Amino acid sequence: MFTGIVQTQAEVIAIEQREQFRQLQLRVASKFLTQLDIGASIAINGCCLTVVKFSTDTVSFDVIDETLRLTNLGDLQIGSLVNLERSLKVGDEIGGHHVSGHIHTVGTIETITTTDDNVAMWIDFPATFKPYVFAKGFISVNGASLTIGQVHDNRFSLHLIPETLRLTNLAKAEPGTRVNLEFDQQTITIVETVERILQEQNVAR
Repeated sequence: MFTGIVQTQAEVIAIEQREQFRQLQLRVASKFLTQLDIGASIAINGCCLTVVKFSTDTVSFDVIDETLRLTNLGDLQIGSLVNLERSLKVGDEIGGHHVSGHIHTVGTIETITTTDDNVAMWIDFPATFKPYVFAKGFISVNGASLTIGQVHDNRFSLHLIPETLRLTNLAKAEPGTRVNLEFDQQTITIVETVERILQEQNVAR
């Protein structure tokens, strides 16, 4: 479980590529790896991965075929920056919203508009997820807990403050960039429960 508050960024420094498999090695600030253990969970661009090895300033993860299919981790290259968050501990402050680290799908940034105080972007996503996307609702984008702005068809907008841009790799995004999306689980549960009840009522009639 995570909060969607990105703690740091890391650079991809090595990729071992095999058929339907990748091992990623990241260079990260040593303080981020304090009291880390093999088998620990870390969200990489919002995707929960398991630590397979680490040193004082590097950490490695295995990425299998299903994860590569559902996320943007297969797009990463040497030098790419990724967002990192360590798993939530009991008693930690939840500054964002509960995030599972299970990516639902990948969206594509369509447009980016920059002003002096913020960056606005529109993201296209698969239409099958439209029932879970609401204005002012929660969403995790590359692991960052954000609030949805407007929604039009299967597109939604985000407004990013300078602090979000400083902490995340969304500052380097451009039109065409693919981002990991995790929809709010509470919203999914409510929507699917209401739909099931309505279907049952229609059948009863």
